[in-house]
Amino acid sequence: MTRPARRAAVAALSVTTALALTACAGTSSPAGNTAKKIDVSTTIPSDPVTLTLAYSNDPPTKALIDGFTKKHPNVTIKPQMTPFNDYIKSIKLAMSSDAAPDIAQYNPGAMNSLVPAGLILDLSPWAKAYGWTGKFPPASLEVLSSDKAAKQFGTGSLYAVPGGLSVLGVFYNKKIVKAAPKTLAEFEAAMQKAKDAGQTPLSNGALQVGGFHLWNALLNVTGDVNDYRSWVYGKPGATIENPAALKATQTLADWAKKGYIPSGASATADADALASFAKGDSAFLITGNWVASALETEMKDDVGFFLMPTPSGEPAKVASGASVAYAISSKSKHPNVAAAFLDYLSSPEAAKIEFDGGFMPVDTKAELGAEGLRGEIATAFAPVAQSNGIVPFPDYASPGMIDKLTPGIQGLISDKMTPDAFLRSLQESWDGHHGS
Repeated sequence: MTRPARRAAVAALSVTTALALTACAGTSSPAGNTAKKIDVSTTIPSDPVTLTLAYSNDPPTKALIDGFTKKHPNVTIKPQMTPFNDYIKSIKLAMSSDAAPDIAQYNPGAMNSLVPAGLILDLSPWAKAYGWTGKFPPASLEVLSSDKAAKQFGTGSLYAVPGGLSVLGVFYNKKIVKAAPKTLAEFEAAMQKAKDAGQTPLSNGALQVGGFHLWNALLNVTGDVNDYRSWVYGKPGATIENPAALKATQTLADWAKKGYIPSGASATADADALASFAKGDSAFLITGNWVASALETEMKDDVGFFLMPTPSGEPAKVASGASVAYAISSKSKHPNVAAAFLDYLSSPEAAKIEFDGGFMPVDTKAELGAEGLRGEIATAFAPVAQSNGIVPFPDYASPGMIDKLTPGIQGLISDKMTPDAFLRSLQESWDGHHGS
């Protein structure tokens, strides 16, 4: 597979070329008063340094730590892994404690409390020092930026950087579907053909996030990316009650009525939908690249990937995605060393680790030599990421949004909720957090 040439400007972090800077970073207390000033530097001291890093159960974190500390043997990073659900519940308490981790995996829900409380650092000075806007895809930094109240995203200060990207798309069973559909109409025709043959067109885990991932993938190709970003980022006056979102929602409801989505999807977990597809029980599965390794192991060469096709057949320019991202505690005694680790995440070495760990690399032009399924994903992902087309998942829009999305999609699938009512429920959650 041919991949774009690696950017010459991206280089591994080097102590010998590090530049000490005179800029200062400040941390803010909840009242907005500056708590302390930090002399920002890209130099890693030669003395022994120990950091702690808190994260939830994602694949690449420990490997990234190993890669960084191999380059800087005087630095020790102690990982603290907590299962995802417990991590979300405990991270604010952990960051508030006297033993707060130096680096913490970022989560959208947690940011709503960590930023206003002044518990994580504004990374803007380090972004300038290291040139992060040229090393990380702009969209990946945009979504990790917010105002100090953490109400509006895509603006203000940077509070985390990505350590691996993901993209939402369509996996297909090559024994059932001979070629990836090029248009949305072709995709529907392929699902109808599978149904007519007595096969399940689309595995879906609407009991969890699979349902609204399906809706989001449709919205990506029917909606206006700027309108969607404004809504997810919390910009004043934004709304999801618009014609494009209604079209995507109606399409999903229609697919359910046509039998493309299993009637039991609302009671099916994501893992069960994945297992069903992997066994060859369905033609398609809509989820993220994080399942690629498992599908390659189970299905070998019988699985392929494409982004949700557009109505016109033009290549998709927008796809939902997220990132494993990391923030620095305002209580860290070694913020410059922690920032050096964050910079390492954009290096060529880290790109390989991120990709091998099941994520798309931060360096979207990295030469990976990928083949097979992950090669198809990388090929589809690169132009979207490089054109700033990665957008956040819809649950990012407000703290309680996921509690509207999941049952709402279940209601659409079972024909117990209308598309208009579904969108209204989402907007009510948005209004409750951002103000109407």
